[in-house]
Amino acid sequence: MPYVARWSRGAAGALLLLASAAHAQGLLIADSGTPYTADQATQGRPLYVQTCQSCHGAALEGTQFGPALTGAVFEGHWRGRTRAAFSQQIRTTMPPGRLGSLSSEAYANVESYILQANAGAAPADARAAPRPQNQAAGMMGAMQRPDKDPQYLAALKSHTDKLSALTSVTDAALQHPAAADWLMGRRTYDGLGYSPLSQINRSNVQHLRTAWSWVLPPSVNEMTPLIHDGVLFVSSGPAVQALDAATGDLLWQYLRSLPSGQGFGSSHGRALAIYGEKLFAPTADGHLVALETRTGHLLWDHEIVPSGAAGGGLALNGAPIVVKGTVIIGVSLGVGNPGGCFIVGLDAGSGKEKWRFHTIARPGQPGGDSWNGAPVEERFGGGVWTIGSYDPALDLVYFGIGNTYDTATLLEPRSGSASVSSNDGLYTDSTVALHPDTGALAWYFQHQKRDVWDLDWVFEQSLVRLNVAGRPKMLVVTGGKTALFEAMDAATGAFVFSSDVGVQNLVTAVDPLTGEKQMNPAIQPEAGKAKLMCPNSIGARNWQATALNPDSGVLFVPVLENCADYTYTPRGAAQTAQGGLDMHFSSRPPPHHDGNFGRLVAIDLQKRQILWTHRQRIPFASSTLATAGGLLFTGDVDRYFAAYDQATGKVLWRTRLAAAPESSPVTFAAHGHQYLAVVAGSGSPMGSASRAFVPDVVAPAAGVTLIVFELP
Repeated sequence: MPYVARWSRGAAGALLLLASAAHAQGLLIADSGTPYTADQATQGRPLYVQTCQSCHGAALEGTQFGPALTGAVFEGHWRGRTRAAFSQQIRTTMPPGRLGSLSSEAYANVESYILQANAGAAPADARAAPRPQNQAAGMMGAMQRPDKDPQYLAALKSHTDKLSALTSVTDAALQHPAAADWLMGRRTYDGLGYSPLSQINRSNVQHLRTAWSWVLPPSVNEMTPLIHDGVLFVSSGPAVQALDAATGDLLWQYLRSLPSGQGFGSSHGRALAIYGEKLFAPTADGHLVALETRTGHLLWDHEIVPSGAAGGGLALNGAPIVVKGTVIIGVSLGVGNPGGCFIVGLDAGSGKEKWRFHTIARPGQPGGDSWNGAPVEERFGGGVWTIGSYDPALDLVYFGIGNTYDTATLLEPRSGSASVSSNDGLYTDSTVALHPDTGALAWYFQHQKRDVWDLDWVFEQSLVRLNVAGRPKMLVVTGGKTALFEAMDAATGAFVFSSDVGVQNLVTAVDPLTGEKQMNPAIQPEAGKAKLMCPNSIGARNWQATALNPDSGVLFVPVLENCADYTYTPRGAAQTAQGGLDMHFSSRPPPHHDGNFGRLVAIDLQKRQILWTHRQRIPFASSTLATAGGLLFTGDVDRYFAAYDQATGKVLWRTRLAAAPESSPVTFAAHGHQYLAVVAGSGSPMGSASRAFVPDVVAPAAGVTLIVFELP
């Protein structure tokens, strides 16, 4: 428990530490913390009334629900401490249950009001206050003065010792991680979602029980926890937190305030990254921050997506991967961003941008002439919202890229032209291999040309060594929303094979030598005509990652059986592209469907055939996790989390959670004991869309919880 929480009484009790007595300016040491102005204090008053007054009183006098914000107790606590500490205390505890719900500016205004109310006047130095830097708080950062509580001091030492024992994560550690650790989104550079731990296995999994749980700040959450040396790192809403992986004790937390008008409700952060002594976290306002792993202190903050209209709706909804000191992450969405999305490489030490790869090809580049003659400013999309993979032997990093966000650019003749030509739309629906030091393109393979159905191929790139023509070869295996999976030579991008799960009607045939696809003429867009498309635009599979056992060569895929009736509305030859799909989808079950929408499929990649299929009425919600114990873990939208036998698909264990686990489960070990962890609650758009097929399944009220399981 953090030091600050010792002072809490009731829902708002942490504000006991918020204000000084009658001379606030004399109590707080002048430091780099922001000075305040009379105008800030004036703006802070209505915020205080709305947010704080019910507990702390109209005159800061206190009530039965919260202590006074003036008086000798506050003077004794705050005398000689800094404005930065004062600001940190408010932002890491308030409002109760709604951390981060105020903007950075709003927090500064409330702080100013409280200080002015205690001082009686604005400070003489009334310089404009800069935006405060976010601070870390917890066992390492909140302790500001000696404490005589022996139990507190013992807990502090225990937590300090735990954090001090964290080792530096080297390039070698990322290439060959300890079996106990989970160091990146899919655990390893090959992106398999596989753990070599086997303490939990087929013979004992039925005995799994809850070890501990931890409520996270609310947000749309698709998070993958990371674990290193027995410390678990997780992010949700405004918070990045470090927890003792064995006990669930909070070791530190970093909280971020957003600019006015922004919130965490649509943030889809999927994973963090760790390298050296730094933890890297994407933020809801389009930044990537580096935090010190032992303290949570902010080391650098780099803006990737500009704020406001300049950002064009771009977002960091993916996860970073660190390769040889370069932090690499893709940018997604940007329906209103001309020129499309991109992937950036940042220096892990400084946060400075080293390179940028545009996922929409530019004129003069390979694929630059594949946009129907449209200028760059009329090319949209190419989002990247999943973590990349990396092959150290080839020194290449692999990413999947999404579809166009403006179908008219590829479907309709340009003004002054009678026809449409060269409209593959690179690099949409492609796998790209990049050199991690420079971002230069090594090769690309386009899985779906001219994707105007929003059926992108943007998902994980699994690296696996399989026998091809009698010889082992490293392959990149990936699949799009159609659940059609393809394998390419990792070194060259040459097509090797495809495997169809059997739930799509878009592709009728694939050339076994080139991967060239024959498209179903019945689903081609025609103005005003309804067409049956399977799957619909949410996909037969989406961001929920597959898992691949490298020893057996079996790929495990969660599938949603669904279709849509769609219509295409042309804009006309004189249109000017503004971004946005011109397709209108109405979701529906597949024809003659039996009501089982959830499908879990095991594909033997070596034999290129389906090993087994498990079907159920309830759609699946989470990524899959495979382990050396012969188990496969995944969850569904009806809040069930289950373990399956990898060999047969038989359910071996199942438990019901407080909310659907619309996230990525992980497994790890601490003190020689294996654990299983999953985040439940406030799930993804995929969960909301799939519940439409099972209307009796209702999502609970918003809430996010990390649950950790263990054997007795």
